[in-house]
Amino acid sequence: MALRVAASYVVGRGRNPRLVFLSSRLNIQNFASSLHGMSNPNQTKAFKHRIRAINTEAAAEKKFSEKHDDRLSEDWKIKMLYDGECPLCMREVDMLRKRNKVYGTIKFIDISSKEYTAEENQGVDYETAMGKIHAILSDGTVVTNVEAFRKLYEEVGLGWVYAITKYEPVATIASAVYGVWAKYRMQVTGRPSLEDIFEARRKNRGEVCEVCRDSKSWDN
Repeated sequence: MALRVAASYVVGRGRNPRLVFLSSRLNIQNFASSLHGMSNPNQTKAFKHRIRAINTEAAAEKKFSEKHDDRLSEDWKIKMLYDGECPLCMREVDMLRKRNKVYGTIKFIDISSKEYTAEENQGVDYETAMGKIHAILSDGTVVTNVEAFRKLYEEVGLGWVYAITKYEPVATIASAVYGVWAKYRMQVTGRPSLEDIFEARRKNRGEVCEVCRDSKSWDN
């Protein structure tokens, strides 16, 4: 996590982190104050409608961005398999998307989408992709972990950010840092465990857990 956050910061968002924190804090306080002051049921209902409208607009914008990405990346050189439900991951994806508008070399694949299939992505299934970052080169080569970030950044003119990770001892340190982030990212972002997410996805798809199936066969 530390490595990825540092890389995103080095790329330069051009904003003072203290001001960003203060702005976020004020927004949260204003939001809380608004909720507290809504004693009128009509005000509460109107507020909920506004929130739904914002969410709908955001979803539509995301869908438009994804279609725009596809048009830009018809001649893609690398696919990025990313978790669209990970808020911290999306900050980096958004940064790469902006860069990709110029280069058109990255094809972004949201593994959390219902349409995601391993067959279209070199056999990398959802569970595997959720465990760590995966990228797929145009020749079919699958790269993971820090190497995946290095390849992605190279394709949008930012190869220098991860260039040092090719050499020891930085390579080992970077891999260790990313390994810790990958292991604990669900807890860090306040999401359920991977096991719970996998189980919920199976239920949504009507899939039967292999272990459960095996246990039932033993019972019979």
